[in-house]
Amino acid sequence: MDYHEGFQIKIASKDDSSVIIKMLKLIAQWMKDKDINQWRFLLEGGDDEEIEQAIINQETYIVLKDKDIVGTFTLLSHQSEWDRHIWGSDLSSKSLYLHRLAIIPADMKKGIGKCILAWIQDNVSDKEYLRLDCVTDNSKLNNFYMNNGFELVGVSDGHSKYQKGIKKN
Repeated sequence: MDYHEGFQIKIASKDDSSVIIKMLKLIAQWMKDKDINQWRFLLEGGDDEEIEQAIINQETYIVLKDKDIVGTFTLLSHQSEWDRHIWGSDLSSKSLYLHRLAIIPADMKKGIGKCILAWIQDNVSDKEYLRLDCVTDNSKLNNFYMNNGFELVGVSDGHSKYQKGIKKN
């Protein structure tokens, strides 16, 4: 468990599954209400099994503030089916794939996302790149990743592909 600028980041446990799924659906609904076309499939339970499996595999993290879960993210050291679809097959194993970075709306715009990205940079040293994708027409999210040092390396199937080198410790 690590503390980073007032937030605690730790690997999620199976007991956190329902809270994480509920939070991701709440955020998906919030985005839908704001006409942001991202994560709509989560509302229908589209990723529930995948989310639970990532928690079981210890690939999902929770972000705590005063013992409350305010965020979550998943780091895959191998490509998911979606990653292969967006990035093409990556046999090099040099990349870490970031999925479902989410912060509850009440705690957005407080620098938590930036803290999470910094924590990943500081705590993952066995890979060369951190990769992610987001819907191309979500300009705020695209700007967020560019402002945090990610390079836009292409667009695939309506998704911007971002990559950033990971510092070696």
